[in-house]
Amino acid sequence: MFFNGKAPSLNQIRYFVTVAKHLNFRRAAQILGISQPTLTSQISTLETNLGLVLFERSRSGTLLSAQGKALLEYADAVLQSTMQFGEMAQSLTQGDSTTYRLGIPPTLGPYLLPHILPDIHRLRPGLKFYVREAAPKQLLQGLLAGEFDITLSPMSNRDSQIQTQPLFIEPLKFVLPADHPMSGRDFIEPEEIRGQKILALEDRHHFHYQVQEICAQLGANVDRDYEGTSLDTLRQMVVMGMGMAFLPGLYVHSELHHPEALHVCELADMPIVRQHMLAWRNTSPARATFRDLASLMRNVISDRLQTAVSVSELTP
Repeated sequence: MFFNGKAPSLNQIRYFVTVAKHLNFRRAAQILGISQPTLTSQISTLETNLGLVLFERSRSGTLLSAQGKALLEYADAVLQSTMQFGEMAQSLTQGDSTTYRLGIPPTLGPYLLPHILPDIHRLRPGLKFYVREAAPKQLLQGLLAGEFDITLSPMSNRDSQIQTQPLFIEPLKFVLPADHPMSGRDFIEPEEIRGQKILALEDRHHFHYQVQEICAQLGANVDRDYEGTSLDTLRQMVVMGMGMAFLPGLYVHSELHHPEALHVCELADMPIVRQHMLAWRNTSPARATFRDLASLMRNVISDRLQTAVSVSELTP
């Protein structure tokens, strides 16, 4: 506890260090941009509050006392730490040196992030992501609860607490066994799959419900007897002739480089897509950084994945 209960101010510590390094009150006052009487008064107040004599004053000049010498190293460290604190705060404000918790669905993350993270790291080397996978519903709940800083998913902006920026539109491809009678065609008429059984992921995946909606629209049926635990298992079931399926375009782009046992096509005159968004809480102090990140992501995706997806246009 200080002698009279008053801690020194940051300015007083700065004044002490400046005088100690120059051992001249007039020169120190000029450097600090204050008057010499003000500096003298502040040093006197500091000494009174500490109960110490920091300087020896005589007609021949100013000397640092033994107590002053003992405190100088610590005072200088306080100023250095304060400067570093300010620099880090500025860096955090600009989003240049921060680890953000990013949530993304398992049907998207492995097929998107490897394509875009290297460029993002090169352009923003201090920006880091702690990536966790979850279904879009859990991503929204986690975002609202503070478990995620940002999420990337096919989630619409229906919550007033969430801000979103569209990133890209991903097509869904229709796949069937290579030896299927309809195989070999670039486009299949929608009515041709009416009444057909379509394989899908388990209902713990949001993609299951997307496929369910498509099948309801087309008059096809989701096969609940055989469901995939992942996109890879769903693909293998199609290869083995167990049925047909819809697969995300990024998965097809990333994983099906030589799909000899699988035929990839689209439905004629019926493009099926899903919109992916970057989302964050509207109270986040990093919301300006996230808007810039969304723009950066769109640019990288446009460069790297222009043949697989369409970058979303921002509406004014």
